[in-house]
Amino acid sequence: MPLTIRLGVSTWLWTSPFTTEDAAELFAKVKRMGFDKIEIAVEDPDLIDIRAVKRELVNNGLEAVLCGAFGSTRDLTSDDESLRRTGLDYIARCLDMAASLDTGFFAGPMYAAVGKARMVPAEQRKVEWQRAVENLYSVCEMAADRKLQIALEPLNRFESDLVNTVDDALRMIHEIGHPAAGICLDMFHMNIEEPDPERAIRKAGDKLVHVQVAENYRGTPGSGNASWPAYYRGLEAIGYTGTVSIESFTPDNKELAGAVCIWRSLAESQDAFASEGYEFLREWVTGKQA
Repeated sequence: MPLTIRLGVSTWLWTSPFTTEDAAELFAKVKRMGFDKIEIAVEDPDLIDIRAVKRELVNNGLEAVLCGAFGSTRDLTSDDESLRRTGLDYIARCLDMAASLDTGFFAGPMYAAVGKARMVPAEQRKVEWQRAVENLYSVCEMAADRKLQIALEPLNRFESDLVNTVDDALRMIHEIGHPAAGICLDMFHMNIEEPDPERAIRKAGDKLVHVQVAENYRGTPGSGNASWPAYYRGLEAIGYTGTVSIESFTPDNKELAGAVCIWRSLAESQDAFASEGYEFLREWVTGKQA
């Protein structure tokens, strides 16, 4: 039976940082390819006029998903209170954008700075975990006030030492203890951390708010060795009806490419990456490969 989902693609596939000026041309391209949604990666809220972006979404018949970027200055687990505050302020601005665009949720690894992967004593890990829990409770309160959820994204072990698996995310959600807390699963990270992706998705269950996909090497969906039938079976089993977004990155922005360790082009072009990925996903959602 086909999955009842919407297909999306991230602005990160083409540009970084996303700005208002990118919207018209990029949204029109994404719509022509057949996507239902555009996943807007918010690196710098000051570069985005949300009213103008909303107009371009309407003009192109697209809906939006919003995800965040959590560098070293936005760290809810930091010893430095100013960095924790900067993280909370940034999340609040993103939540305002998400509410304005009626996205329903805001996604990302917002529990800590991306790239914070260290071997630290158990006591320090416990302190940082508790900071994440307490600060994310505040984030959930902000989200609920805007009638939104948050979708916490586990990252692979090379990008985070705090939340790597569905089990980690579920534990954090349990300790946050707020109904606005949910999960975003990224297939690239799952390919590294989850021995059984179908079982992991089943565990996430009704906490799964958003799904991001790319191949095992972060390339075009369908071109690698990711276990697509397992992902289909997992999503089918939990009755997932949300968005599945292609997320990868452009090698043209050297700072971004360096941050995510993309040292070569992963497709003939970024347009080919998106369009070929869309065609694969359109067939995948039918379940014929499962």
